[in-house]
Amino acid sequence: MKKILGLIIIVGVLFSCVQRRVIVVKEGPGADVVIVKEAPPAPKIEIRPPRPGKRYVWIPGHWIYRNGEWIWVPGKWVKAPRRGAIWVPGKWVKTPHGWKWVPGHWR
Repeated sequence: MKKILGLIIIVGVLFSCVQRRVIVVKEGPGADVVIVKEAPPAPKIEIRPPRPGKRYVWIPGHWIYRNGEWIWVPGKWVKAPRRGAIWVPGKWVKTPHGWKWVPGHWR
């Protein structure tokens, strides 16, 4: 019952905001899902600086949407949390209501 009520609230919020450029949907404690009406720009081509060490993994840059505009977050080298860890990059996914950011994560 809780899931159905939550889904009804989310759908109501989405349909009531069709004219807005950005929709923020609460999905859980502290977890907001941002849906942007306008498609993100193409990713920028980045020149990677030299790798600082063997366990460092390149995290590619990505676009974020803030205050009505797209802002590029540059890529960076980060130390893997454990040997063999693989970074799965975040991505913008097209949904029926706009573009939704799916954050990157370690696998």
